[in-house]
Amino acid sequence: MKPTIIWLARLGIDQGVFSVRAAWAVRMKLGEDAELLDFAQELLDDGHVSDANMDTLEQIAGLAHSKANGVLPFEDPFETAGTNFKTSRAAGAAGPAPTSGMSRAPMVVGPAAGLPKTPKLEFPFAKVASFSDAELSEALKNLLKACARNGVSDLHLSAGAKPFVRKQRALAPLDEQVLSAEDALRLNTALLATHQRDTFMERKDLDYALALDAANRYRVNLMFHKGGAAGAYRMIAADIPKLDSLGLRNIEAIRKLLTYHNGLILVTGPVGAGKTTTLAALVAELNEKRQDHIITVEDPIEVVQFAKGCNITQREVGPHTKSFATALKGALREDPEVIVIGELRDLETIEMAISASETGHLVIGTMHTSDAATTLNRVLDVFPPAQQAQIRASVAESLRGVICQRLLPGAESGLVMACEILIGNPAVAALIRDGKTSGLRNVLETGQRDGMCLMEMSVYNLYTEGRISAATARENIANRVLRARIV
Repeated sequence: MKPTIIWLARLGIDQGVFSVRAAWAVRMKLGEDAELLDFAQELLDDGHVSDANMDTLEQIAGLAHSKANGVLPFEDPFETAGTNFKTSRAAGAAGPAPTSGMSRAPMVVGPAAGLPKTPKLEFPFAKVASFSDAELSEALKNLLKACARNGVSDLHLSAGAKPFVRKQRALAPLDEQVLSAEDALRLNTALLATHQRDTFMERKDLDYALALDAANRYRVNLMFHKGGAAGAYRMIAADIPKLDSLGLRNIEAIRKLLTYHNGLILVTGPVGAGKTTTLAALVAELNEKRQDHIITVEDPIEVVQFAKGCNITQREVGPHTKSFATALKGALREDPEVIVIGELRDLETIEMAISASETGHLVIGTMHTSDAATTLNRVLDVFPPAQQAQIRASVAESLRGVICQRLLPGAESGLVMACEILIGNPAVAALIRDGKTSGLRNVLETGQRDGMCLMEMSVYNLYTEGRISAATARENIANRVLRARIV
């Protein structure tokens, strides 16, 4: 498809002049070699553009012609359209023309010359002070939606710095305007309710879940630093992920963990490793396969789960309960079979989770640890020496499994998951009980029949499959034997 057409489709769809379906219909009709003016005329002739938008379409066509100088838009609307359009294309038309020699333009966030103002694509950071509160709120909502459409994972708005986004773990500036302390504060409080604003100004920190509509949810953290206010906005996928789609190895072993009616399952990994996504997929799997009462305790609620086979009660720290530990105490009296804890942070929460797993509940929680041995050491070491023997015995008895995960840059694009899976078998229980967690590596290496896998072997397998580069593999493998096999 010619760059002019891609720009026309991108601008027209974002301006609301015509739909993705309309762009695809005209593309199918005219083919891959269509000219810009013919494409625009066909949109008019087929009734895809209203009379009120005719002048805007003409302006867009002119802008598309000026932009198509060997640079493609940040997001190709034909590449990111839904499955139905792709299926139709495969059935009746050739695929898009190669564009490998062309670079991608950065996401458009500044004013588009010659076009009417539309917050969907634009965000004039230099004019924040002139916006009313209502205008600023609407503009920020549209910026967040645009980020989600463009595959951005995080948006950062910080005083004393340029706005920037994270996509596929790489940071990129969103605009050249450095935010002043006043503009940063207005931006980061524009979407807050009055009580949230008061809490933020008093505590200087705030975590909350932002829901713009059913398809657009965000986890937001606001804070103050030496320059002023700052906000980090994490995009949350609209659809609840399926367990099979995550890239985890030994899925059947993980599914077996979900058949237990008591015990402790830990999902771990560094920040940004996809723990929340995995946790949501595990809950969704339980929701489809079992008929139980599931209580989740989160800070904040990110992925909204709707009852299917299970009755799901989602509680948020702050609005619904004082703390994770308080919610766990209450949960034991609320008739659940499954308790999901957003994060095991402190001694009281970990102790309550272990107790609940021993009293006939399946407990699933997350921790910020890098591998199975570190995870168990973190769980055990948080307790005072006098309780060590008792806690080791409790964890040895209740542990069902540990899923450690890490997201790595793919060889071509995107991210791929490497994982370590520890299954709580008698050998693992004995090591935990005796305080010999250093021996877990040997168990992981020899426990493949039980569904276990070692993180380094998972990384090496991704390399041999061509899914990650040799450099990425070497960065994530310490074992000399495996590193020697990487060429």
